[in-house]
Amino acid sequence: MRVDDFDFDLPEELIALRPARPRRSARLLVADAVRESIGVFEDLPGHLRAGDLIVFNDTKVIPARLNGVRRREESEARVEATLLKRLDDNRWLALAKPGKRLKVGDRLDFTGPGATIGAELAAKGEGGQVELRFDLSGPELDAAVAAIGAPPLPPYIAARRKTDVEDEGDYQTMFAEKPGAVAAPTASLHFEPPVMAALAERCVRSTRVTLHVGAGTFLPVKAENAADHKMHAEWGEIGEEAAAAINEARRAGGRIIAAGTTALRLLETAVDEAGMVQPYRDETDIFITPGFAFRAADALITNFHLPRSTLMMLVSAFMGVERMRFLYQTAIDARMRFYSYGDSSLLWRRP
Repeated sequence: MRVDDFDFDLPEELIALRPARPRRSARLLVADAVRESIGVFEDLPGHLRAGDLIVFNDTKVIPARLNGVRRREESEARVEATLLKRLDDNRWLALAKPGKRLKVGDRLDFTGPGATIGAELAAKGEGGQVELRFDLSGPELDAAVAAIGAPPLPPYIAARRKTDVEDEGDYQTMFAEKPGAVAAPTASLHFEPPVMAALAERCVRSTRVTLHVGAGTFLPVKAENAADHKMHAEWGEIGEEAAAAINEARRAGGRIIAAGTTALRLLETAVDEAGMVQPYRDETDIFITPGFAFRAADALITNFHLPRSTLMMLVSAFMGVERMRFLYQTAIDARMRFYSYGDSSLLWRRP
């Protein structure tokens, strides 16, 4: 399966640099195997029915982007690091800029308002990835990162404008509770209390799972063939109560709606052959491409994704490649807004 099959041309002006205000005023593409329509996100409850259950990801984005100075003998240079994955109490895998100029053993001092965190570059990988060993550890390190870090906006936004104080709230969902993500579960950014109240009035229930989203989720695939792509691993958890709520809704005839590809990937990791979701607590590197047999979710709420990305492959698996290609062109023709701060879709899985 060629990665080119998941490419498309997107006018640059359709990349959303700010969310809709209010969030629920974002547009919503609703589609199944044969029909599609475009409305607004606050109409979502009208597309669901009593007994349906929405699965939200309650991960919380940490302020993972750090700015500082690289010190080596008598020289120093500016450096930026985006934390990607915690390795232990004081070590993080990070993406560093400029990565090529860094060497193992370099001292890095990351600074912010009234605080500094020191670190040693312990190892280097490919593509600017490095291992940082911080002077602080555990809760002390977490508190320091929270004090000096900035929201890790995706490259397609950060390249066009600076991060500001509005992003601290904009790039966090209303369900954010468990710190650990370095990218937001963006499908849930559109939910606000009025939407949740309308869902409750229709007796649409919800439950929460946790998947700490990594920055690799949104990156284009560089391999020519999808089979050659190595999927990143992310830590997730489905508690016993959440698993029971999902399975109870399924047995009662309700439909399971995943709020975002992150929730969907975790559900499909934990579901058994009978379609029952099991409690889960571990990493997952599930890679969903066309031909995948979905068992856990009937529908997916999701934003519009980057070309050639693993998420574009996932939604194409969910709806069919040709159908998804048509829906994306429909969204482009309608001037819908793309990516993390963009508009939304409600996709009903093809039979």
